[in-house]
Amino acid sequence: MARQLSFELPVRAALGREDFFVSPANAMAVALIEGWRDWPGRKLSLIGPAGAGKTHLAHVWAAASGARIIPAAALAGADIPALAATPVAVEDVPDIAGDADAEAALFHLHNLVLAEGHSLLLTADRPAGRWGLALPDLASRMQQAQSATLEPPDDRLLAALLAKLFADRQLNPTPETIPYLVARMDRSFDGARQLVDALDRTALAQQRPINRRLAAEVLAAQG
Repeated sequence: MARQLSFELPVRAALGREDFFVSPANAMAVALIEGWRDWPGRKLSLIGPAGAGKTHLAHVWAAASGARIIPAAALAGADIPALAATPVAVEDVPDIAGDADAEAALFHLHNLVLAEGHSLLLTADRPAGRWGLALPDLASRMQQAQSATLEPPDDRLLAALLAKLFADRQLNPTPETIPYLVARMDRSFDGARQLVDALDRTALAQQRPINRRLAAEVLAAQG
């Protein structure tokens, strides 16, 4: 049997709709993204922990709607009228809490996008009431948006996430590796990313295949 060695190849995240695995943990969020034309007030907040798939779903929505995607932290220096000419996805909104210029820019973008008849997607790791925004009018408008939550992964979603993370790195673990990991790993999106990264680095450094034995060693090293 050929050894499945790891090589230092570029990571290319697959962000198409066909690459997003739907399970009960994210089905409602996916349905709302796909039904974006029916969002109340033409806006939606997508909530979930790091690595939950918010960026992936933002790209799915952008492909369907023609939206532009911008990090909230870049809004203060952005051309807001130009952004508002299309639907817009603003990522990581809590990052601008307390930044007066960025908050003012998001407030202006929110109003202009909706006035132009377009839709607005907002992403965050927690509900809008906990974003810590200092501008009262902005905070109230953010809290008015319908929200969709990406729940912690179930077994099926965790296995699919691991498979995607390996594929993004062009890695081919042996068939028993992913079930072994799912039963023993930290059950979080961020934990899955860290685990695949550790497996990739260890396999590359030791020139070993990614299999159950390597997985056991890496899990033990992570504690």
